[in-house]
Amino acid sequence: MKYLKYSTVIVFLIFPSIILAQRVDSTYLKSLYDRCLDFTEEKADSIKYYADFIHFQSKKSGFIKGDVLSLRLRGIHQELKNNYEKAIDFYLQSLEEARRINGLEYESAALSDLSIVYSYLKRPDKAKEMYLESARLSEKRGDLSNLTTTYINLGAIYNKLQLQDSALAFLNKALKLSKPLENKIDLSSLYNNLGSVYYQSGNYDGALELFRKNMSNHSSGIHTAELWLDYLNIADVFIEKKKYDSARWYADSSLSLALALQSKSKEADSYDVLARLFSRKGNYEEAFKYQQKWYSIDTSLVNSEINHSIVGLQEKYNAREREHQNLLLSAAIEKEKLRSQNIAFLAIAAGLVAALIAGSLIQKRRANKKLLQVNELITRQNDMLAVLNSEKNSLISIVSHDLSGPFASIKMWGHILQADNAYLNNDQRKAVERIVSSTQNGERLIRTILDVEKAETNQHIVNLEEFDLNILAENLVSDCMSTAAKKGIHLHIERSSSPAYIISDRQLVTRIFENLLSNAMKFTPAGKNVWLKLTDEKKTVNIEVKDEGVGIPPEDLPNLYSKYSKISSRPTNGEASTGLGLSIVKRLVEEINGKIQCQSIVGIGSNFTVTLKK
Repeated sequence: MKYLKYSTVIVFLIFPSIILAQRVDSTYLKSLYDRCLDFTEEKADSIKYYADFIHFQSKKSGFIKGDVLSLRLRGIHQELKNNYEKAIDFYLQSLEEARRINGLEYESAALSDLSIVYSYLKRPDKAKEMYLESARLSEKRGDLSNLTTTYINLGAIYNKLQLQDSALAFLNKALKLSKPLENKIDLSSLYNNLGSVYYQSGNYDGALELFRKNMSNHSSGIHTAELWLDYLNIADVFIEKKKYDSARWYADSSLSLALALQSKSKEADSYDVLARLFSRKGNYEEAFKYQQKWYSIDTSLVNSEINHSIVGLQEKYNAREREHQNLLLSAAIEKEKLRSQNIAFLAIAAGLVAALIAGSLIQKRRANKKLLQVNELITRQNDMLAVLNSEKNSLISIVSHDLSGPFASIKMWGHILQADNAYLNNDQRKAVERIVSSTQNGERLIRTILDVEKAETNQHIVNLEEFDLNILAENLVSDCMSTAAKKGIHLHIERSSSPAYIISDRQLVTRIFENLLSNAMKFTPAGKNVWLKLTDEKKTVNIEVKDEGVGIPPEDLPNLYSKYSKISSRPTNGEASTGLGLSIVKRLVEEINGKIQCQSIVGIGSNFTVTLKK
């Protein structure tokens, strides 16, 4: 192995002289660039070498695209080395250069590269923004191959945001576009992302079929990185199917490939799967060991300092863009000034009428100048708001990531104590149960807050369909019966006299039902009643959720739907209340063009009415 390593170095030392002896033209440099795009982690240093070579030769030959090619390759080199901050810096420079030379193809590539790195950094909101812009450019160019790839990546991002319906919509678009291109492009990522959506939706057999199909295509030995992902996905499915021996084999195989590729991010993902596997098997000590390995690597790859630096890089790029736009605006203003002067000279020669016209033009110019100043102020304020919003989203992502580790550790140690509690007395056992329960409540609260904040930045793609509200209501009430019975609440349903068909988004309507019913049962004491009533009007359907609970004081009603608001009423059985439920309901109702009203009397109960158009 020693001699093989040295012989490789010699080839790289003599290679420049071979190339320089030949006549290097733009076609050769472009083919060299295309070949580098297929390199993986083990050839990362070669990518940097070729990037420098392309930059040097382009300067000599005057190849206008040389800078954008070399900058992108340098970004790919840093990304494969897990230096995400430097990678984003090079990708932003590549994006700026692509726009300077009007290279739409390379602009789209830079946007896709940025999207991938933002995904690694757990910034799916920013990744989605970049992919949508890349898709717009691909549609403009009529590039079906790149548009297909972008739709596939958007499907992955929406799946990561837990928006499976939107993910399927983009993946189905990609599947439709890819039919004529089946023999020209690799569709393994499409099958992989479809399998991930099936997995998230609970269709494990469907996901396993697609993952195995990809594994068969990648088993030739030249697709190591792709095979790592196939093993990891199959291990995930077998964990959910409780086939732990199979899951262990695929998880160990994925870790071996990650170590061979020397990829820290892949190694961290493999440890994460092994931690979940041992946790499901009840071996919490082993799970904790792998979870600590994952946390140490993942935290080093994604931390607040890197994210803060990346926000700064993005702002520097935005500032350069604004400076460019300001130069164009200044040129336009100078041109307007010159035109105004010419008109003024003509006005003097033309007499009084021309003087009046000149006066009006001066007034108009002053008004335009003030308008430009106002617009520039608004633009600066909007830019600052965008930066602050990005930092807020980044902070939420970082806090959730940093808190998840300690919570997971506390819960895991709690499970270990519960599993070996022979030496604990009754008070100690109860204390351990409270620790585990409090940890679960803390994790649930973090997820709830993130869901609400995520809803502020991501728009759900409404999928309209016709369905009967009576059937939907019956299914939901049936699901809630066991919860109501545990608390001793009598749950009733009053259907409309005829089928209540509406055209709306089934998923959003379901979430409205679930939130209102859950809220009603939370604030209703044992032995009391909760009703769900449907009324079919001529053009609308009314959904009423009525309870015999504690009621809401009149002074709390104006703030009822405010995010994180806490009213004076308290749940009747000590349940947790974050103040988020009704704010979510109001947002969902407004998203499907509905209205919500509340009537309540303290000590008597509350009645929430949602009105939806048919």
